[in-house]
Amino acid sequence: DPPASFTPLLGRVSELQSSRRSPGDDCLKTLAIIGYSGSGKTTLLCALLPLLREAGLRVAAITATHHDVRWDEPGKDSWRLQQAGGEPTLLVGPNRWYLSRAAAPGDWQAMLETLHPVPDLVLSEGNQDWPIPRLLVHRAAMGRELRWRAGEEVLAVASDIPLEIGVPCLDLNDPLAIARFLLHWYGE
Repeated sequence: DPPASFTPLLGRVSELQSSRRSPGDDCLKTLAIIGYSGSGKTTLLCALLPLLREAGLRVAAITATHHDVRWDEPGKDSWRLQQAGGEPTLLVGPNRWYLSRAAAPGDWQAMLETLHPVPDLVLSEGNQDWPIPRLLVHRAAMGRELRWRAGEEVLAVASDIPLEIGVPCLDLNDPLAIARFLLHWYGE
């Protein structure tokens, strides 16, 4: 069962789910989780995903890397099919499948359109160039300033210390409070 603090939000969540179905639709809520390497982005996402699912949301997770991504090995059938022009290429196993497409730089909407079934919410770790709202992750011990660029739509900052910054500052070590914040944002 969802945490008791989610109860008032659950009716609103199910009402909104039916109106947010198309990845190409501006109503698909997408949020970038942005921070420096080692700040706790993945740890936070791993804590948020089950909480948001318990609240009834179908949540897609996207992670970004600046390295080239390979899910197969040169010489394997899937690699050979992709090299020969298979676009997309699908690798199917007994418990999982992987879809590979060439990435068009900056075409973030095309990537979202491949998500089926369509999620209620997309949480993206990284992808700081996408023009979507952000939750900044800040860990004081790293000794770095907030990763906040002018013109970005920052919803809140999740930090391990209180900050006075003009947007809500959420406790990085309280994923339940952050999930509540995201559920309220989802309902807007």
